[in-house]
Amino acid sequence: MGSRRGVIAEDLYRFNWVKNPVISPLDGTIVYEVQKVNAKQDGYDSHLRRMNADGSEDIQWTAGQSDRSPAWSPDGKQLAFLRKSGTDQHPQVWIMSAYGGEAHQATDMADGVGSFLWSPDSQSLLIAATNKSSQPHQTTSNQSEQLTSTNPDHAEDQSVPLSKKAIEINRIIYKSDSGGLWDGGRTHLYVHKIADQSGTWITSGDYDIDDFAWSPDGKQIAYISHIPSADEGDPDFSLKNDLFTINAEGHERHQWTQHQYVISSVNWSPDGQFIAMVADDQSYYNATLNRLYQLSLATGTITGLCDHDDIMLLNSVVGDTGLSSTYKPIYQSNGQAIDVLCTTFGACHLLSIATDGSGVQTILGGQRNIHYFARTAEQHLIFIAADPLQPGELFSWNIETEVETRLTHHNDDLLQQLILSKPEEMSVTSVDGKSLQAWIMRPAGDQADHTKVPTILEIHGGPHAMYGYTFMLEFQLLVSQGYAVIFGNPRGSHGYGQLFVNACRHDYGGGDYQDLMEITDYALEHYDWIDKDRLGVTGGSYGGFMTNWIVGHTDRFKAAVTQRSISNWISMYGVSDIGFHFVEDQIAGNPWDHLNTLWDHSPLAYVANVKTPILILHGEKDLRCPIEQGEQWFIALKRLGAVTKFVRFPDANHELSRSGHPQLRIQRLNHIVGWFNEYL
Repeated sequence: MGSRRGVIAEDLYRFNWVKNPVISPLDGTIVYEVQKVNAKQDGYDSHLRRMNADGSEDIQWTAGQSDRSPAWSPDGKQLAFLRKSGTDQHPQVWIMSAYGGEAHQATDMADGVGSFLWSPDSQSLLIAATNKSSQPHQTTSNQSEQLTSTNPDHAEDQSVPLSKKAIEINRIIYKSDSGGLWDGGRTHLYVHKIADQSGTWITSGDYDIDDFAWSPDGKQIAYISHIPSADEGDPDFSLKNDLFTINAEGHERHQWTQHQYVISSVNWSPDGQFIAMVADDQSYYNATLNRLYQLSLATGTITGLCDHDDIMLLNSVVGDTGLSSTYKPIYQSNGQAIDVLCTTFGACHLLSIATDGSGVQTILGGQRNIHYFARTAEQHLIFIAADPLQPGELFSWNIETEVETRLTHHNDDLLQQLILSKPEEMSVTSVDGKSLQAWIMRPAGDQADHTKVPTILEIHGGPHAMYGYTFMLEFQLLVSQGYAVIFGNPRGSHGYGQLFVNACRHDYGGGDYQDLMEITDYALEHYDWIDKDRLGVTGGSYGGFMTNWIVGHTDRFKAAVTQRSISNWISMYGVSDIGFHFVEDQIAGNPWDHLNTLWDHSPLAYVANVKTPILILHGEKDLRCPIEQGEQWFIALKRLGAVTKFVRFPDANHELSRSGHPQLRIQRLNHIVGWFNEYL
């Protein structure tokens, strides 16, 4: 191995993450985003880079501290992007010439710009942003703490600081893990004219806009929303939404669907006659696979383009490096096929789906995680792909010659210093005949050739997600510490068809638990260098639930680390930002009608059985699996005399391991390693 070394947690500071490539329609020039940790400020810096179509002359193109989401104007003369600058930490759109020079700020939205699209004539920007003025009730300006107020006493008492006023809540969905407490604002569409800086809100009301797209002629806009009807009950009780079109002045709104789908993203065909949708029909509720549909604007008919293919569209691969992903369906220039990502058997591939329903073709495959792509006019595809030995670089694929070329090497210098472990695939058959895909990573170096080694079972969250062929810093850190790592996809995971992903619903702790034990048993049987007396287990979110469940049902693991976990479905119902609908769907009940069902599936019910030393990691601001779940688990364990420790991460939400404060991410990794080092 020469002078190479093992991975350490602090290597997080040294990686570069490549994101969001866009291609100039004029000459194929590529602009893309590079993100890295700013260790001094405990945050992330991002800037844009520019290269020729063949990957040559790759240079830094912007110098901002937070430049991201580049987009070429359709005429190729300008590049727009989002930037946070100065004291204003709200992202705004900035624009610069395609030939270089200084960028200038193009927007000044009060709460910043969420996302944007160029108009087809390159004269306007379509912006998604918070529009509080369209709301039926006034809200306070303290976004982090205040909600809609209807009490006239509040308005009269001017002496009470905003931060001290009571918060009144009248929605069941009043908080989110990513946004905190709802401040009354709604996401709407704004058309910003670049020439004179004027603009118009083209949507407003007590609803939110999700994805959106311009028609090719710039006269219409398609968007996704759930706009409540006059006779509808509480709209928060429905996850479904609808497809609408509206003209560029904000008039002539038309609703094309009737609440049949949960629509993720939309795009127009090149001739403007069709709209493609990635959506699911909720036939398996939260476990329903994404499908591709096409709306004919002439007839209003919606056709499923891959109804007979048991595949999951978009990217569901679990990672810990915060990768972005192309989520839209993209029409090819002739309109006869649509490019879209697909989660399948441990990988994310790029598919081409015929618009006449005649078939599905894999364009880019392999044992890797393709998470972003763009197509050029010269029959090239630009894409970002990660694999277990590198966290994501930019590639080019010549469609005619089928030649693939790697364009960037941002992490090569670091990776050449590290000893990495490549996962070996295991094919396991469950007791009831299900095929389970799993992997094992040997310890870095050659420890497994000389001695028995401790081994850690990793369990992904979701549960409707998928481990696979992508880079996992946590796994590489563990193997560098001398551990082997087992990971796999039990029933409930994406990538193996509709029945498989649905198989854990209403059965948490049943077949999924058995699958994980059988994956562990398979590894022990086929790799005689594993020390069966030194097994560890860890996971986060659903993986945290399963870690808690495992130690309450077996003593075979000698150490455990549970992260952002679930311990009690009864309280989870009322405290999580998705609790009421997630618990009803996944566990099949609510606390007043199905108390015993929720309790029987709760790890807390079996806490007296726990003999395994267990570390509890939880973010203070986690609203997906709130910290009270960890608190209940810790107090019960301590009261019963179990070996445990509770680590609380300040200012950390459910995304701590993927995009949290870098210093906290480092601490988290070192806590995991420290616990296993002590007890394994």
